[in-house]
Amino acid sequence: MAGSIPPANGQGARQNGKAGSKKGQRKKPRRPRSKAGTSVPPKIAGTTSPPATRGSGTQEAVVKAVPEMAPGPAAPPLPERSAGWQRPLPHHRQAYAAIDLGTNNCRLLIARPSGEHFVVIDAFSRVVRLGEGLAQTGRLSDEAMDRALAALHVCADKLRKRNVHLARSVATEACRRASNGQAFIDRVRDETGIHLNIITAQEEARLAVLGCHILLEQGTGPAMIFDIGGGSTEMVLVETGETVPRILDWQSVPWGVVSLTESIGAIADDPHARAVAYAEMRRRVDEGFADFAERVQPMRHIRSEEGHIRLLGTSGTVTTLASLHLELPQYDRRAVDGLVVPAESMRGISRRLSTMTPAERIALPCIGRERSDLVVAGCAILESILDIWPAERLGIADRGIREGILRSLMATGPDPRSPKRTEAA
Repeated sequence: MAGSIPPANGQGARQNGKAGSKKGQRKKPRRPRSKAGTSVPPKIAGTTSPPATRGSGTQEAVVKAVPEMAPGPAAPPLPERSAGWQRPLPHHRQAYAAIDLGTNNCRLLIARPSGEHFVVIDAFSRVVRLGEGLAQTGRLSDEAMDRALAALHVCADKLRKRNVHLARSVATEACRRASNGQAFIDRVRDETGIHLNIITAQEEARLAVLGCHILLEQGTGPAMIFDIGGGSTEMVLVETGETVPRILDWQSVPWGVVSLTESIGAIADDPHARAVAYAEMRRRVDEGFADFAERVQPMRHIRSEEGHIRLLGTSGTVTTLASLHLELPQYDRRAVDGLVVPAESMRGISRRLSTMTPAERIALPCIGRERSDLVVAGCAILESILDIWPAERLGIADRGIREGILRSLMATGPDPRSPKRTEAA
């Protein structure tokens, strides 16, 4: 097929372990614990190092829970707890939840604490395109709000069924920009019981870093973490330490895969028009990050002891491109989360996708119809990021804001005197 994606080089085999129990032993065997989220070095594509096994979907996965990040803005107050006192469960048995309503997706994660980790017990994700048409009208459309509400009703049902102790639900760029964003938030509360909080771009960046920084390659010197969303993109320069990174600088631009795609408009189905549109996407993103690029330019020369600068990305764009790099027949979180790929491979895939017809992109595994019209904008944003922070390797994270919220909630810990709180109760 024209414009086919290059294969991965030397993809390593993956291992899965199972713990057994002794014959005749009456005591219930202890469930094996995954090492995901610990300081095990990330998987590097093209090597034969045995990767760590990580959970996906609604399977149980163990993720490290860490203290609240500092410095950074104080997290907005959680919704008031509902009336009705109950005897609190032990901390390790209480379920916590995080909802991230973005411009393109609605995502839910429910987990229980497990020592320094948390165990995912339920998850949900749906493409809702809440920001569809926002660039043209400045408002959330009725159809987009209905799609998001349908997904949030599913989330509310899961919160009830899982007996969630504490939840935090956030909305990002689409609700920040829309003139009717707050009215939609009020409608969500009235119809589902979910209290969405519209967070700032700075809080969004902080939570994304808190949720995925554990996957940064080991090393010294500054590192860059970025999140390509539906309505905005955040780049965060961090200094790593023993616990959580310290934020040195950050920038958010209102260009995500949905907002950038819609700002360009319809593209004629010919090679020249696709090239012109892609160049214009690159120009707009470069312009948005111009001041930040100038500020961080001196930091690019501070190499780690290993001789390279570190870069980690979390978004549907980077996980999709990593799947193409590995030539996966379908998306597999266990193969992608924690992977490290050559930056030039990601550039090459980005440029090939930008030249393909819509039909060719739809036919590719891990893209399909849902992402086919948005992935090109993601590729343009990624290439601009690679110009700003020219790392040789790119870490891939299939985790972010939701995990950051859960870590914040669990690090705070429950107050045994507090009543049980479940949104959508």
